[in-house]
Amino acid sequence: MESTGANQATIQGLAELSQYLFAFVDSLALISAVELRIADIIHSHSGPVTLSQIASSIDDSPSVNISYLERLMRLLVQKRVFAVIRQSNAGETIYGLTHSTRLLLRDSKISLAPMILLQKSFMSSWYYFSQCVKEGVSGFKKAHGCEIWEYASQNAEFNKSFNKAMAYDSRIISEAVISGYKDGFTSIGSLVDVGGGFGEMAAQIVKSYPNIKAINYDLPHVIMTAPPHDGVSHLGGDMFESIPNAEAVFLKWTLHDWSDEDCIRILKNCRKAIPEKTGKLIIVESVLQPDGNGRYNETDLEFDLTMLLVLYGKERTEVEWKKLLEEGGFPSYKIIQIPATQSIIEAYPC
Repeated sequence: MESTGANQATIQGLAELSQYLFAFVDSLALISAVELRIADIIHSHSGPVTLSQIASSIDDSPSVNISYLERLMRLLVQKRVFAVIRQSNAGETIYGLTHSTRLLLRDSKISLAPMILLQKSFMSSWYYFSQCVKEGVSGFKKAHGCEIWEYASQNAEFNKSFNKAMAYDSRIISEAVISGYKDGFTSIGSLVDVGGGFGEMAAQIVKSYPNIKAINYDLPHVIMTAPPHDGVSHLGGDMFESIPNAEAVFLKWTLHDWSDEDCIRILKNCRKAIPEKTGKLIIVESVLQPDGNGRYNETDLEFDLTMLLVLYGKERTEVEWKKLLEEGGFPSYKIIQIPATQSIIEAYPC
């Protein structure tokens, strides 16, 4: 009996570890589907399609391997990325979109496709994670020879891909931020979005609150390629040196890129940029639940390792946020839940 129990435990352990071992297959299969534009192809037919219809619509490939494609679709159907609708009269499988798949449409205003494609640039960094643990270095630097911001300044294609992914992320989360913080924006006359990339988040805020004068502030090589937005002024600079003055400073997915020491430097500059009595800081970031029971806790922990590997950054608990804010000159704060993986942290200098 003991031997049977031990064998069952071993089999269960093998099954669980195998899932972790091959989890990368799910990510790469998803990336491949986006590269092949499978979701776009199904969407363009205005309804479910056969495998042969998908194959004939794949760009720049006159001889698609149907067997390879079928096996890719089989996995993605199992993962509920795509759906099998029915069998055709000829016995062919008919594939359709799911609610999740619609976020893969590359030409849609709301899309995860740019973020998914960006992950290819980070994959090689993971090969060095054990060395990162031993040496306290960046996996991205190990893989690419320099830190990510230097790499972006030297590589126009990566810079474009990175900031496009951030812009699309802003489109996705902007509705949750604007609806969840509507009372917070009404009293603001001017706002600077620090690390705002192409200015998409600032543009969405101004669109809903045209009374706000917004500055999109980022590194010069980012601002050089940022598209114009009504009501938004682009300004290049370094947040570690200074931040433009405004009634409010906005930081979305910026502080999790940096170590505690760097965050404190940024926060102190934010404090200098706003009025002492009426100014405020608006942070959009994840707040980890220390008990591990948060709705998105597993995703947050995966982001945490990614931030560490690529940027020396981290996701933080409320206790960690409180400590950072106090040391950065913001002794008062409150956390506002919004319908997103992130929360709004509103902080004040007094």
